Amino acid sequence: MRTRFAASVLSALLYAQGLLGFAGLATVLLKDRAHAGQLAVDSDLPAGPSLLVVR
Repeated sequence: MRTRFAASVLSALLYAQGLLGFAGLATVLLKDRAHAGQLAVDSDLPAGPSLLVVR
């Protein structure tokens, strides 16, 4: 009985560690992708003064 409970706890901890690892990897990959997209948007903007017209 005690061995089965220990195995269940260990299994749950390993599952949680896998989920956290996947979330961490996804965060790193999405952050890199966001920075790459930001650089592409910044390079498309014209350099110099701009005029904003509000009516």
